Amino acid sequence: MIEGDFFDRKKLNYGDIIGIVSPSSPEKPEAIKRGIDFLTKLGFKVKIGNHVYDKYGYLAGEDKARAEDIMDMFLDKDVDMILCIRGGYGSMRTLPYIDFDVIKNNPKIFVGFSDITTYLNVFFNKAGLITFHGPMASSNLEDEYTLKSFLDTLMKGNRKYIIKNPPKIDMKCEISGNASGDIVGGNLSLISNTIGTPYEVNFKNNILFIEDVHEEPYSIDRMLTHLLLCGKLQECSGFILGQFKNCTLPHYERSLRLEEVIKDTILSLNKPTISNFMSGHDYPKLTLPIGAKAHINCNAKTIEILEPVVHL
Repeated sequence: MIEGDFFDRKKLNYGDIIGIVSPSSPEKPEAIKRGIDFLTKLGFKVKIGNHVYDKYGYLAGEDKARAEDIMDMFLDKDVDMILCIRGGYGSMRTLPYIDFDVIKNNPKIFVGFSDITTYLNVFFNKAGLITFHGPMASSNLEDEYTLKSFLDTLMKGNRKYIIKNPPKIDMKCEISGNASGDIVGGNLSLISNTIGTPYEVNFKNNILFIEDVHEEPYSIDRMLTHLLLCGKLQECSGFILGQFKNCTLPHYERSLRLEEVIKDTILSLNKPTISNFMSGHDYPKLTLPIGAKAHINCNAKTIEILEPVVHL
């Protein structure tokens, strides 16, 4: 992280303006309205990007238009936070049109997950901006622990804090020990697809968080093996394994199980690893700061955030 940047990224307060952008796949207007209505009822104001309702094939508008909405929100002095509507596909296509100097000079809370993983990591790498892997405008923010984690992180994260799973949902210690570093990562598919580009995740001495959805075990195997063969997983100080929703099969006559894939790839490195962390494509969906300095204690099953992720 670039020293001092977080001092300009103020915490979220009721009454603040949340800028809504749709940088990946399109969302139905009724789902957008439902999300905006919920945010308004919580006590926030909402500003909608100019191209939020655009559609271009399987994309929420043309690449330049989607990038333009992001840049407009960072430049808009009235906007306090930027929230993506949904993931899907398309964020990588916009990267050539993103001005990272603008983001560096206008740091704001930026939240999303899934396809938004690309932005979460590259905004940190190129602009020093701590971002947030968390629910989006089309997510079920009515889920108790999802909403609590979301609001607590963005409104009270101006001090060190500890992240734990909700009661009765245990994180698991796969490899005991402790690890420190910046938290990086998100959706495994997006992490893998950026390798070899100027936008790849910085793995070195960092804690890698991964999750995914609707990927069969062989596909998870392919992506993790790719990261192994690139020497990327070996660079990490530790691992946080999130939700892998619908990454199973009805039978395994000709397949490894996901647990076996994880054992052969990540656990074989014998680095501190926590699994069953409630973040990803299911609920509850806890908010995780990407780029924040952190410490994982696998024996205690805790994630300690070592620096403020927002300020007063």
